[in-house]
Amino acid sequence: MTFKTPEKPDNSFRITLELEQSTPRLDTVLLEALHKQTENTELKEISKAHLKRLFTEKKILIKGQSAKAKSSINSGITYIDILL
Repeated sequence: MTFKTPEKPDNSFRITLELEQSTPRLDTVLLEALHKQTENTELKEISKAHLKRLFTEKKILIKGQSAKAKSSINSGITYIDILL
């Protein structure tokens, strides 16, 4: 089975999550991943309140659709795009 990587939207930052087990909430995993990454210094220092605002403004996408902070994430690879 071949897997097609979704297209990255213009003016966005992509972060790839590789999880060994499913997680009940996206926001905690995403915040941790953003703090660990080194490609975007602005997002590396993001606060929990700012991340919550991005979810509210629908600027965090999974497969082109807006994600919710309380969304559960399955194990495996998940591509998350943050609109800048």
